[in-house]
Amino acid sequence: MNILMIAVNDPAGTASGLADALNRLTAHRCRVATLETRYNHGWRKDLHLPDLDEAGLAELEAALRGADVFHFHMTADEHLRLGPFLPADFLRGKLVVHHHHGHPDFRAHPEKYRARYARRGRRNLLVSTPDLLRLLPEARWQPNAVPEHAPAYRPPARRPPEPPRVAHAPTRKELKNTADLLAVVAELRADGLDLELELIDDAPHAECLRRKARCHMAFDHMQGYYGMSSLESLAQGVPVVAGLDDWCAGHMRAFAGRAELPWIVARDRSELRAALARLARDPEAREAAGRAARRFMEECWSEARVVALLDNFYAGLRPDHAGAGRA
Repeated sequence: MNILMIAVNDPAGTASGLADALNRLTAHRCRVATLETRYNHGWRKDLHLPDLDEAGLAELEAALRGADVFHFHMTADEHLRLGPFLPADFLRGKLVVHHHHGHPDFRAHPEKYRARYARRGRRNLLVSTPDLLRLLPEARWQPNAVPEHAPAYRPPARRPPEPPRVAHAPTRKELKNTADLLAVVAELRADGLDLELELIDDAPHAECLRRKARCHMAFDHMQGYYGMSSLESLAQGVPVVAGLDDWCAGHMRAFAGRAELPWIVARDRSELRAALARLARDPEAREAAGRAARRFMEECWSEARVVALLDNFYAGLRPDHAGAGRA
């Protein structure tokens, strides 16, 4: 299939990551069209509207015409204008996918999107983390992928010596329990524990990966689910603390095919403090947790397993009830 992913901006680089994996590991050909760059993360760009000259716009038009699948990310749909083009004008005969990543408007108003998809007969729905299934129960969870065999995602030959360092790379601090982490680290230091914090804020993604690989542990957030930050650190052999809830953990175990997950669960500030203190004070346990994390990503959450799930999803795509091409 020819697949065109369409998004306002690439959410945490997941669209370009999935497209790259599809192009390398399957028979599909996938392009990514985006409108904006947010933050300073330097995700790979493909058909990025601000960068397209006349030849680039012709390439985008050819991608719109030739696509078998329009795969919309976040809040995008066929009425998102791509420069001189409107996907709705190319919709007839296409299969349509809507893929949600937890955009604030979707989290606040899921019924708006459910009603829209029902009205348009849209049945090919994906979410990026299991918690979003509560908001869009008609969807299927598509785990995100990291290329675990790429050099930047592999454990380094050696990490810096102690004191132990905890990595935290929040895109939006108010959503990632950053204030809780800062308070806990301050408390542990006040108690005499030598613990350093690597707070990675609005850095290019390549630099973020390099700095995370130098750390001895990582904190994602305590919102009940996991982020790309978790997967990246696990692949690098770094123990990850996150507040997974039972719902998400259950779905994650089912996908992984094993009962034990490598995440170290902390759902409140006291549990976070205990987890960080334990990891900081026990380097042998920390190293064992890191080895288990890397093994899990290789065996249970590999890029190949993730993209095979997406390949299977594409194979089962269904035309809209309302008929392709209808708004």
